[in-house]
Amino acid sequence: MAAARNLSNLTLAHEIAVNENFQLKQDALPENSLAGRVKHIVHQAFWDVLESELNAEPPEYEHAIKLFEEIREILLSFLSPGGNRLRNQICEVLDTDLIRQQAEHSAVDIQGLANYVISTMAKLCAPVRDDDIRELKATGNIVEVLRQIFHVLDLMKMDMVNFTIRSLRPHLQRQLVDYERTKFQEILEETPSALDQTTEWIKESVDEELLSLSETALTPGAENSSKPSLSPTLVLNNSYLKLLQWDYQKKELPETLMTDGARLQELTEKLNQLKIIACLSLITNNMVGAITEGLPELANRFKRISAVLLEGMSKETFNLKEVLNSIGVQTCVEVNKTLMERGLPTLNAEIQANLIGQFSSIEDEDNPVCSLIDKRIQLYMKSLLCLTSPQKCMPPMPGGLAVIQQELEVLGSQYANIVNLNKQVYGPFYANILRKLLFSEEAMGKADTSSSTN
Repeated sequence: MAAARNLSNLTLAHEIAVNENFQLKQDALPENSLAGRVKHIVHQAFWDVLESELNAEPPEYEHAIKLFEEIREILLSFLSPGGNRLRNQICEVLDTDLIRQQAEHSAVDIQGLANYVISTMAKLCAPVRDDDIRELKATGNIVEVLRQIFHVLDLMKMDMVNFTIRSLRPHLQRQLVDYERTKFQEILEETPSALDQTTEWIKESVDEELLSLSETALTPGAENSSKPSLSPTLVLNNSYLKLLQWDYQKKELPETLMTDGARLQELTEKLNQLKIIACLSLITNNMVGAITEGLPELANRFKRISAVLLEGMSKETFNLKEVLNSIGVQTCVEVNKTLMERGLPTLNAEIQANLIGQFSSIEDEDNPVCSLIDKRIQLYMKSLLCLTSPQKCMPPMPGGLAVIQQELEVLGSQYANIVNLNKQVYGPFYANILRKLLFSEEAMGKADTSSSTN
């Protein structure tokens, strides 16, 4: 439970600090759910009882007085420590003992109390609630007024919470690295297995690099006199690159990246979409480049069509082959339209079928165009990880990616920011893992060498 609490705090702090749009929202039960219907029935019953009490002869005010007592406490919770004047006024006007005495003598003014509450809310609420306040003032039924007062007070509570979050964000951003590292260390002490997935994630890169080095050593003419050593930075960067091809639905993320899981998944999905767009552009340029050359608007139209049709391609129900076929057909229509406008003959049936067929084949495994674009995107992302400050100096864009350059630079910056912050926070943990993995591999290498010598 302690580890779960620490993880919850760590995740919340991380989200507040890195997500500028983070805010809390009220939980809304599904309209047709059992819980939603029960809540509606119970609430409606309460307000019906209140209405019958206020309309009785003589009126019964006890439930209404308890509501004003609750309203008073909520209003007081909105006040800053220095708001003594308004605090005293609220306590004086909404003095429940005095209201009860007035009720006993049939001298209580429920509508007047409600009007005071509304005017006080108008002073305390955010500008976004001004319309809600106006609607409150225009409501005639006292029970409906009280009901809506509580609704708007709930909204104001959430506004206050989100205002506090925005105020805390700069402080959290300054303290985030130390805070997250400390919290994760506490989790590790409570749960020693909290780095198992992370270790396996890094070990995959270590094994791949060792295999690559051994293959290089076996190459004729290669230097075999000394055993090459692995670069920890290279291993770690290759581990981060794996996240761009991660199966987020089936494969569990390393523990140290759980807080950025949603961001990495969204980034990967957008990157996959951009990869397809770049592939389509390369095929189009190869086949009808002579026609589209000098017509940037046509190329942009192809890109917009592709982006719209590829929206949602990460969903399981998405039929990529069918969409690629549709993009091919639409591309042929746009090209023929342009040719007709310029008084030139349209594409013949064979070229159109070839273009549509090449578009559809992008989905195939080991498609050469897709493999090429994927390698170049990986190369660009890898070069970003080698920069100390990607925002100030972006690496050159590899060939074939010009059509997605603007979007790729934005995604690349987001990716580099996630990675660099993650390195800052979890660097010491990664260093320990790499030390164990690389030293053990080195020791095994020495053992193999000595045994072969003997």
